[in-house]
Amino acid sequence: MAPSLRDLQLTPVSGGGRKHPADEESGDLEDVRLLDAYEDGNSENLTFDEERLRRIQEEDIKIAIEDAGFEAEVLPEPSTTRTNPKGTLVGQFTIGGMTCAACVNSVEGILRDLPGVTTAVVALATSMGEVEYDPTVISKDDIVNAIEDAGFEGSLVQSSEQDKIILGVAGISNDLDAYLLEGILGNMKGVRQFCFNRASRELEVLFDPEVISSRALVDAIEGGSIGKVKLHVKNPCTRMTKKDTEESSKMFRLFTASLSLSVPIFFMGVVCPHIPLLYALLLRQCGPFQMGDWLKWALVTVVQFGVGKRFYIAAGRALRNRSTNMDVLVALGTSASYFYSVCALLYGAVTGFWSPTYFETSAMLITFVLLGKYLESLAKGKTSDAIKKLVELAPATALLLIKDKGGKSVGEREIDALLIQPGDVLKVIPGSKVPVDGVVVWGSSYVSESMVTGESTPVLKEVDSSVIGGTMNLHGSLHVKATKVGSDTVLSQIICLVETAQMSKAPIQKFADFVASIFVPTVVAMSLVTLLGWYFGGVMGAYPEDWLPSNGNYFVFALMFSISVVVIACPCALGLATPTAIMVATGVGANNGVLIKGGDALERAQMVKYVVFDKTGTLTQGKASVTTARVFTGMERGEFLTLVASAEASSEHPLAKAIVEYARHFHFFDEPSTTKDTQNRSKESKFSSWLLDVSDFSALPGRGVQCFIDGKQILVGNRKLMTENGICIPTFAEDFVVELEESAKTGILVAYDSALIGVLGVADPLKREAVVVVEGLVKMGVKPIMVTGDNWRTARAVAREVGIQDVRAEVMPAGKADVIRSFQKDGSIVAMVGDGINDSPALAAADIGMAIGAGTDIAIEAADYVLMRNNLEDVITAIDLSRKTFSRIRLNYVFAMAYNVIAIPIAAGVLFPWLKIKLPPWAAGACMALSSVSVVCSSLLLRRYRKPRLTTILEITVE
Repeated sequence: MAPSLRDLQLTPVSGGGRKHPADEESGDLEDVRLLDAYEDGNSENLTFDEERLRRIQEEDIKIAIEDAGFEAEVLPEPSTTRTNPKGTLVGQFTIGGMTCAACVNSVEGILRDLPGVTTAVVALATSMGEVEYDPTVISKDDIVNAIEDAGFEGSLVQSSEQDKIILGVAGISNDLDAYLLEGILGNMKGVRQFCFNRASRELEVLFDPEVISSRALVDAIEGGSIGKVKLHVKNPCTRMTKKDTEESSKMFRLFTASLSLSVPIFFMGVVCPHIPLLYALLLRQCGPFQMGDWLKWALVTVVQFGVGKRFYIAAGRALRNRSTNMDVLVALGTSASYFYSVCALLYGAVTGFWSPTYFETSAMLITFVLLGKYLESLAKGKTSDAIKKLVELAPATALLLIKDKGGKSVGEREIDALLIQPGDVLKVIPGSKVPVDGVVVWGSSYVSESMVTGESTPVLKEVDSSVIGGTMNLHGSLHVKATKVGSDTVLSQIICLVETAQMSKAPIQKFADFVASIFVPTVVAMSLVTLLGWYFGGVMGAYPEDWLPSNGNYFVFALMFSISVVVIACPCALGLATPTAIMVATGVGANNGVLIKGGDALERAQMVKYVVFDKTGTLTQGKASVTTARVFTGMERGEFLTLVASAEASSEHPLAKAIVEYARHFHFFDEPSTTKDTQNRSKESKFSSWLLDVSDFSALPGRGVQCFIDGKQILVGNRKLMTENGICIPTFAEDFVVELEESAKTGILVAYDSALIGVLGVADPLKREAVVVVEGLVKMGVKPIMVTGDNWRTARAVAREVGIQDVRAEVMPAGKADVIRSFQKDGSIVAMVGDGINDSPALAAADIGMAIGAGTDIAIEAADYVLMRNNLEDVITAIDLSRKTFSRIRLNYVFAMAYNVIAIPIAAGVLFPWLKIKLPPWAAGACMALSSVSVVCSSLLLRRYRKPRLTTILEITVE
């Protein structure tokens, strides 16, 4: 059967980015593939190799088709790649081997210097980097190579270019199966590159999403293997969690290996002298050295260069990048102890003068540092629990309904949830989660959206109701048509916002970056001063010889102090103070329905002086209803309402919808509407036969609407609209409007054929928590302000009811930003709380923009905070969480700085002359290791944060 007209389309095909001079002269030419979709469904798409594709103009093809008697249209090139307006992509990369802020600065500098890289942000707490780059200048592989060339471990996690999929493979048992898999992929059109890791059973495929979809790719592999190979998609976030676990396991193995070798060394030095038989064996001469010396040397060598080689590798990497970090200090301190002990042994063998050795110092130091690293990795893993919980909300699989040509369901199959495509119809059974965002096409049920929006009350979902992926279906079965999948779903955007916030740096982090840049050189200089001070002080007789250890000398005595200074200093604690707290805070915020877009916003929110509220939908419920309708002429009430509803039916304003619904109910109050879905009611309100025909409709922002009915002009709006059109407002009508406004209602005037014919009173009740929240903000030292486009009387009445003193009324949407700027003139931090629709200019102008009630509109670019629930309490939560977070960060910095300021002088022996307090190097290493752990654990205490309740908000006071 020949293809029908609807099956014919022109699809431009990328030519790989290469352009020839001839192409540029002849205009924009495209490779073309003719896609034939036969109605019998048995044909395959016809494709050609790139060399055989003729470059011809799109218009020529269009003309040729039209000459054959058909209609043709050149379709725009479809794109599955999400790029920003500049044409750049954003990639997330894992970066292993970073230990402190100095490493972060080094990697960021390397990435930013790469050609084609626009921005690069690296996070120590997550060991992740986010790079925005131009794919025409630099590739993902080039970025990974740059990271590895700098001495760090790098790999791509995910990119906004959706051309890569990682699959877990089951069913590969031998080489023959692997060759079968590779053969299938090698012959598959659209597959650019693939790599199968037999150890991890992971298949990484790079494909052209315009030629083959991810689901078609999986189906083709499973079908080509005749069911032998089973595949499942690996979630990038899940893979990151696995990597965190592997890192913790690796650190634990290193620690246990070091401990198992260090314990015998400690045993030989402390316990064996009290056991005569064992001590005699250790003192037995074996060549130039005693048996105990041989054993210590051998065990410590394994610890120093086997277990501890990671410190040398990391230190060399840092020095190669012209930076210094904690690994440099550890390598320097342990090497000094180890090589001094080796030299002391050799010197004793040659001269017969035996000096004490300090092998145990090196081994114990590495053991304690590894213990600290292990505990730190465990603690850092817990800071990302919020991301893990969000990822777990999405179900792993979904039930796809299979339909015949007539659209009738003929079966169902279980597929991976990450393979769902827009337009798929999915079956959601009771007790299961909705896989992706979509629209209900069959069935009705109550769905719990608490895990996404924070609203505890289940929501009724009927036909044409929208559903959010990750929410729980409670009762009936639903058939849901997928509308948003992958990174476009609400849940994915929430995860993206949290990840972006955790990657960002707060301005306070600049302090840690500066200290990290000079920390290690300063510590090394102090260590050298300590060595020279104690050594020359002893030589010059500044302190008595009885201070020296047995068989010791001034150099050994000074060296131990010097090593303690090197190893006790800890730049890691400073580097982790801010990012770990921000990670925990953003996660806690997400769990409480407060999405924070970055550390910068989190830091500014603690200093908020003014909070500007929009009135409609923010302080009020946003559910306007007509309470009064008064007609001033002899016109029938029903006729009056029909005129007003006809005029307002084309408007999207909430007040217009309230008027139309009121008029509909007046005419059809006895018509049952409970069985009709929302969309049907909306259509009935707007297009039912009882409405009159309208012409020349226009909405006038800040004034109302105007149109013509039966050739006569009708105006519906405020006084300004009436005055502009020369409509006289009688005194009795004005008094009635004033009465409405003083009772916090909005008076809407209606004029028909140049005469005022009536007034409608519309009320929008306050949210139940509005009064308490406003009073709570005042208690916190924050001044609430209300800005609205409504008239002054209504605005003052609402403000009086809610307890706000400062009111700005009759402000156009664009003028709200000017109001914000007026409060910012003295340097005050201003927050704006709005619904994120007409408040975008003000949200962008404010220091802190809070979009409230945006549970299904996450992509509000103007806002810094997205408050998922339509609840004003979250404004209090946002400010309170910010204040507590930065109190914790300051505490972390105080601890980290105080630790170094106090510990370094003690390690240098400042107290030794008076109190005989001497910190051995191994003890100094233990202190250093535990300092990082303590800072991370301090940040983890934020996980216990509980947002203020209505009963406690009023007890909040200014700190």
